[in-house]
Amino acid sequence: MTSSAPAPSAPASSGAPAGSPSAPAGPDDRHGAPLVVVLAGGLSHERDVSLRSGRRVAEALRATGLEVVLHDVDADLLAFLRKTRPDVVWPLLHGASGEDGSVRDVLDMVGLPYVGTGPRASRMVWNKPISKAALLDAELATPDYVTLPQSLFRDLGAQPVLDTIVRRLGLPLVVKPTEGGSALGVTVVTRAEDLPRAMVECFAYGETALIEQAIDGIELAVSVIDGPSGPEALPAVEIVAEGGYDYAARYVAGETEFFAPARLTEEQTALVSDAAVRAHRALHLRHLSRTDMILDRSGTAQILEVNVAPGMTEMSLLPQAAAASGHHLPTLYRTIIDTALAPAR
Repeated sequence: MTSSAPAPSAPASSGAPAGSPSAPAGPDDRHGAPLVVVLAGGLSHERDVSLRSGRRVAEALRATGLEVVLHDVDADLLAFLRKTRPDVVWPLLHGASGEDGSVRDVLDMVGLPYVGTGPRASRMVWNKPISKAALLDAELATPDYVTLPQSLFRDLGAQPVLDTIVRRLGLPLVVKPTEGGSALGVTVVTRAEDLPRAMVECFAYGETALIEQAIDGIELAVSVIDGPSGPEALPAVEIVAEGGYDYAARYVAGETEFFAPARLTEEQTALVSDAAVRAHRALHLRHLSRTDMILDRSGTAQILEVNVAPGMTEMSLLPQAAAASGHHLPTLYRTIIDTALAPAR
């Protein structure tokens, strides 16, 4: 991959997702199945992905008999939540506010249970250098890296800093924003002369860049679901993308080949599953997560990043893993809802 694919731009205003049902009855008038509010949309660069995830999850949950409302993150949200008092909220928001813990902070303040990791751990995972440090503390492998703000290149001069990066980490490199997802602003650099352009593309999505060694091996995603006896890994999904797993490769049909389960030996499967579960625990994640990694040529699971709000689109990795393990998606999502509801009951 030489550069990330263009991302859809965020609209000027949010508004409720199309097709959302009218507001349900308030808590005093509600009987029967729990009410679930699925949050989708927002104003990040990943709004479109979030909407697709939200619609698919809402449809699946309705198939289990739950009452589900799909709602955007907008000026009406707090009033809606206070009026309806849903039994549980599922934030399917990608990008800033959705994954950085801020919306989860608001849900905590309103006093509503929700699916997913709490705000403090979400903030740690959202910041890639901080989460990589936590993974290293847990004796998990992650590619060697440096983290540099855009201001440093102005202060010290861009070329001396770029030359130092190449001398320190070698080539190839991966340049990515320290915050964000869907491979936005991510570039694989194989030649030193391409590094300046990669930095410019990265800084279009954030003020600080994470530059790490590119790892050669099998690209995998391992999703984890909290079960009755603790976190359990779903089958690893192997990703084969010509030119790299960029935005288009993730969300445009036909761009990428997936193998679910991954083409691994039993020993390799156990190793990557263990790494994902350990990452889930080390980062204090809850209900569900997805760990992206590369199984390198030496047999080490090199963790690239961890996601607290995995995508749930028709091409997303967690649903593929669930299907590969024989799970019926509506039933699995209902189980996740029941797990989130358990402390509140």
